[in-house]
Amino acid sequence: MTVNPPMSETPENDDVLLESTTLSTQPAAVQPPSGFGPRSLLRWAWRQLTSMRTALLLLFLLALAAVPGSLLPQQGNAPADVADWISRHGALGRLFERLSLFHVYSSPWFAAVYLLLFVSLIGCVVPRTRLHWRALRSRPPASPRNLSRLPVTRSFTTTATPQEVLDAAHRSLRRRRFRVDRLVGSVAAEKGYFRETGNLVFHLALVALLVGVAIGALYGTRGSAIVVEGSGFANTVTRYDSFSAGPLANPQRLDPFSFTLNKFSASYQEGGKQNGAPRSFTADVTVQDSPTATPRSQVVQVNEPLVVGGTKVFLVGHGYAPVVTVRDGEGRVVFSDAVPFLPRDGMFTSTGVIKAPDARPTQLGFQGIFLPTASIDPVRGPLSTFPAANDPALFLSLWKGDLGLDTGAAQSVYRLDVSRMTRVGLEAMRPGESWTLPDGLGTITFDGIKQYAALSIAQDPGKGIALGSVVVAIAGLLLSLFVPRCRVWVRATADDEGTTLVEIGGLARTEAGGLESEVDALRSDLPDEAAPGAREPIEEYR
Repeated sequence: MTVNPPMSETPENDDVLLESTTLSTQPAAVQPPSGFGPRSLLRWAWRQLTSMRTALLLLFLLALAAVPGSLLPQQGNAPADVADWISRHGALGRLFERLSLFHVYSSPWFAAVYLLLFVSLIGCVVPRTRLHWRALRSRPPASPRNLSRLPVTRSFTTTATPQEVLDAAHRSLRRRRFRVDRLVGSVAAEKGYFRETGNLVFHLALVALLVGVAIGALYGTRGSAIVVEGSGFANTVTRYDSFSAGPLANPQRLDPFSFTLNKFSASYQEGGKQNGAPRSFTADVTVQDSPTATPRSQVVQVNEPLVVGGTKVFLVGHGYAPVVTVRDGEGRVVFSDAVPFLPRDGMFTSTGVIKAPDARPTQLGFQGIFLPTASIDPVRGPLSTFPAANDPALFLSLWKGDLGLDTGAAQSVYRLDVSRMTRVGLEAMRPGESWTLPDGLGTITFDGIKQYAALSIAQDPGKGIALGSVVVAIAGLLLSLFVPRCRVWVRATADDEGTTLVEIGGLARTEAGGLESEVDALRSDLPDEAAPGAREPIEEYR
């Protein structure tokens, strides 16, 4: 937030550099309460809240509060990662969950900082906007008594009359876009009002940005979904893996689009120091904007989302989904599908579970590790040495017993509750291989591999306001930084010998205001001797 030092508007004051101006956005000093009554305390608290120092502090706190949302997985778009983080960190994970660090942007403490910042900015900017508007309509201040005390001064004598000097100064300053006021014996000029305007526009744009973010939070929706190659997604709440909506959003009125993931492609660097580093991700989809629309093809990439109406579909990750078929002890097919496994490292060593609750004579569960390029380390065990599926393998651990699906408690599809189960076997499998399960429990076949795309689907009605506010804020900041703000006075006084003493003084808000060049240009336009034919005087006195 740009706060410029004040300029004087008090005429005939030798301490011109030390006084304030109605054009300044410098906040007035907050005085302690004069008494201990409720009104005086409330007035003091309001002034504290609406001071620029408090606004800056709240802006810093808001940025600080957003840090956990960037470092930790969030419930709104990665619920599986949140559950895994909590399970891996134990008590620390549960503490973070109680502190709302896994849903930062909807937490009460983040909302409190956000609302306080909004109120503080309103209280800061609106009164100063009114003062600035009043200052825009006022006349430049009269010249100080002692111009020699200003930062930049020039003086000389001329045979031209005071009237000729002041007329020339008036014309020169007008030509350089100063606001000029003709006084008795002097000329006062001022320019650079856009500097203060830019300052206020910047702060007003911040308020509008907060409004845009608030609209998105209240009316927006956000969710995540994993879509396997060959399968589709329809934009209904039931098709999301996780879904969150603002308090005023209507989940029944989502954009009615659907799409099918035809193929997912990924490429990685082979060899070198960055072996296995990702180079490209591409999802080839067929999109239908509405149930009656004609299907169309589109390629979705990391920075090129699918846009349908007011909804954007972002590609945020991918992984592998081994295709397996499970037959129980009676020979019935009780499971046959692609199972998404979640990657655990950059080489896509992935973990997942397979559940067969309909198996007989007992329910079956499998904990699995999928390796795209399999290798067995003597110390670390099975791991992948490259993220592409060059030599895939599936390592399974078989459990029998009660899966716990009939208790009514929610259960993650990526975790297996083994508290009421017994492990009865381990096996490593390659694509096309089958494993005959022990104790006559049936068989499992590793049919092949598919890839999946992890998608984030968001509808944010406030993004247009937020984007426009950012553009306006940048424009206002540029104005406040680069538009020079200065005042210039010219005084011409005749003596008894027929010569005129000319004094020029300048005052700028910043050292980079170009004040020296402005004063020198004005000096060069003033006459050093009387003109042979004087022009009509410009009579514009107060």
